Amino acid sequence: MKKITIILSVLLLSVSMLSAQSGKTKTYVVGFYNLENLFDIYDDPAKNDEEFLPDGANKWTEDKYNKKLHNMATVIRSMAETNGRFHSILGVSEIENRLVLEDLVSQPEIAGANYQIVHYDSPDVRGVDVGLLYRPDQFKLIGSESIPFDFASGKIEFAMAGEDRVNFKTRDILMVHGLLDGEEFAFYVAHLPSRIGGKGWDLRSRGAEIIYEHAQKMAQEHPGIKIVVMGDMNDNPTDRSMVEFMHSKGKPSEVGKDEFFSPFMSMLKAGYGSLGYQGTWNIYDIILVNEELLNAPDGGFRIRPVGKRGFYGVIYKKPFMLSQKGQFKGYPFRTFSYGAFIGGYSDHLPTYIVLEKSVE
Repeated sequence: MKKITIILSVLLLSVSMLSAQSGKTKTYVVGFYNLENLFDIYDDPAKNDEEFLPDGANKWTEDKYNKKLHNMATVIRSMAETNGRFHSILGVSEIENRLVLEDLVSQPEIAGANYQIVHYDSPDVRGVDVGLLYRPDQFKLIGSESIPFDFASGKIEFAMAGEDRVNFKTRDILMVHGLLDGEEFAFYVAHLPSRIGGKGWDLRSRGAEIIYEHAQKMAQEHPGIKIVVMGDMNDNPTDRSMVEFMHSKGKPSEVGKDEFFSPFMSMLKAGYGSLGYQGTWNIYDIILVNEELLNAPDGGFRIRPVGKRGFYGVIYKKPFMLSQKGQFKGYPFRTFSYGAFIGGYSDHLPTYIVLEKSVE
């Protein structure tokens, strides 16, 4: 019965997608989702994955892993049903390796999207990476790059020095270059260093600086290229890393050449959030677009407002994705709580933007 329901749902979604693309515009969805520790159950001696083993602290069994995969696919599916189409591009973080992404995209809820994967192993001390899923019928991959973190900044005075710098390991930044429906794009996916203990602003600022400098290089080498930066920045859109080092602005009218538009800045100020911490909502799951995508000429992809309030970004949440009781009621329904498996989805809510262009 479950298989029949999924098949019928796929057919209805396919009809909805065809209908959505048959009008005077093409609409594509680009988003990001922190999957909250999507680990497999196998020991990797090169990674610190001991917690996520059957005999580890989290008792990470095959049943729990399959439940996690199903939950992640359910959310992605739910977004597709809401939008009438699967994401064209979906950046992800907190994944252990390529295998977990292969297992994810083969889940029956989302297998129909035929997602392809871009992934590199990172040197992160916890063994988690970022990745990107794309629909090959809409996005043609040209190339990709894994960009390492370094301390080569002329603007930032780092608190970390000496041996600590040498031993510091974090996630690489992923850049994916290709054609989205024939238009040249570069997508960056990041998971910037943690803010545990309220620290690390300099590290996150350096991460943002690395992204920005690489994006500027891409813009010089590929004039007119449209750039989307997404990730768990561990900072809000209003924090220094995003404003100063990513050169982002919260109002479309304020964005100049070589700057980025930050759709979620106005949403944060309006009280929205993608994750909660100590009673406060934050938006760490940020998506930015360059000026070429914001102010594209007619006939080209541009970011468009979504919903009645006119925001350019969406924080996706449904009741099933939120805790329904207890001290975390109303916050994202996570996989673990105080070390116990509770069978939720993620401690982050996914975010996305909508791109649209006119067609003849």
